[in-house]
Amino acid sequence: MSKGRKVRFASVAAAFLAVAVPAAAQAPELAMLDNLNRGNWDLRMRGEGGNMSICVRTGRELIQLRHTQSGCSRYVVQDDPNEVTVQYTCRGDGYGRTTIRREGNGLVQVRSQGIQGGTPFSLQGEARHTGGC
Repeated sequence: MSKGRKVRFASVAAAFLAVAVPAAAQAPELAMLDNLNRGNWDLRMRGEGGNMSICVRTGRELIQLRHTQSGCSRYVVQDDPNEVTVQYTCRGDGYGRTTIRREGNGLVQVRSQGIQGGTPFSLQGEARHTGGC
């Protein structure tokens, strides 16, 4: 590649990044969760057969189902329009990794696994909006 072509390529690449990076930075993190219906959700567990009721105010309540304390650090692994995956660590109590797949603003599939209080957990279920909290 000639020196002139390298300079042009570098200029085009820089221009692309200047446009692409700010556009990507404008999308709010975990926006899919922001669009879920607010209120009470019923989470029906597969395998365990149990149910859990969750009051959803931001959508982020679905991330830490076994670690309900605040102050846990989170790392967003995947942030797509219909699916998010978040890994989190709660100092002194364990960690988890949760994937939430949206089927509609009132229906999601949830998978979460990790360690809580020294004991491993794994859960899968379907959560449906059921009304107000």
